Amino acid sequence: MESPHLSAEAKDAALTRLMETYGTNVLRVCFLYLHDHALAQDAAQTTFLKAWKGLDRFRAEAPEKTWLMTIAVNTCRSILRSREYRLYAHGADPEDVAEPSVDPVLPDGTVAKAVLTLPPKYREVIILHYYQNLPTMDVARALRIPEPTVRTRLHRARHMLEPMLKGWYLNDE
Repeated sequence: MESPHLSAEAKDAALTRLMETYGTNVLRVCFLYLHDHALAQDAAQTTFLKAWKGLDRFRAEAPEKTWLMTIAVNTCRSILRSREYRLYAHGADPEDVAEPSVDPVLPDGTVAKAVLTLPPKYREVIILHYYQNLPTMDVARALRIPEPTVRTRLHRARHMLEPMLKGWYLNDE
């Protein structure tokens, strides 16, 4: 069905721009959620398909990146709840985790391995805040939870990560 607000060409151009700008970020988030490259690629494609379909409804109340991350997180959650995923889930190799969107502090994958061991509600705030550089307000929007909850989960996640990383960085004792 033709969009009443944007022409097909405008939607295609917007999708191309979104994919070029955020494609790697969406794929990283999907992989960190799903722990499987093929599933992450499918989820990223589904994310952009949903974004293309919803371009007319995007009201720019939040940044584009936050909007896309919300779609990606919800897509991954749907996959994780699916019967097929539960039947055929594969364990992730933390060495395959895509690099964060900032310079990696730990090139050997130590942090990625530790983050992957966190319970999902803590892992997702770490991924969105630290790996995707979203401010806590945008993480809250993406996850549809209050911002104080995001801050609490970040605090608790850092607390859980501390013993796993103790002695690794700057030779903390």
